Amino acid sequence: MNDIDILLVKESIFDNNNERASLLRDELKKKKLFFVNVMSSPGAGKTTTLISLIKKLEDRYNIAVMEADIDSDFDAKRIKSETKARVIQLHTGGMCHLDSDMTRQGMEKMGIEGIDLCFLENIGNLVCPAEFDTGAHLNMVILSVPEGDDKPVKYPLMFQVADLVLINKIDTLPIFDFNIEECSRVILKRNPNAKIFKVSALKDEGIDILANEFVRRMEK
Repeated sequence: MNDIDILLVKESIFDNNNERASLLRDELKKKKLFFVNVMSSPGAGKTTTLISLIKKLEDRYNIAVMEADIDSDFDAKRIKSETKARVIQLHTGGMCHLDSDMTRQGMEKMGIEGIDLCFLENIGNLVCPAEFDTGAHLNMVILSVPEGDDKPVKYPLMFQVADLVLINKIDTLPIFDFNIEECSRVILKRNPNAKIFKVSALKDEGIDILANEFVRRMEK
């Protein structure tokens, strides 16, 4: 595996995070960099989905990934070995979320010169990451079929802040008791503006449609 740059993210002062996030968002927009915050439970398929999506987009855009974990650099190494993306590992030192200052630290360390599209793979958690604005232009939430269709009821804020919701691992629908229509209804009841995509990152199902959505948003 290739070596990965590692940045130990320092604990931020949380006061006025929303204001700092808004400033960062505006700065990135002026630089024509589209920033996406990716959130889910552990094991929902964030890394596999990112790899599949990046492969669809990397010949069109220069892409970077900030891979956040409490510890380990396994996912960052995997993304770097399987895609052309620029990658940095963010170690949060036990913290279960990232905020806008942590995001800025990561971008400054990694370098965003020439980058068109940057993903933050946030900590695997359906609670804390939803509470902190990272400065992203888009929040993408991944819910996997094996987790169960009740997660939008149990963790409403996560789905309320989502711009895109991916229902992942749809190839396992015959195995699990997951009502995809009811789940989608609950998501849209809580967040009528959310766009829902049914995908299987492992089987490359629905990823072309998702990639087209990114092209549309980046080039509008």
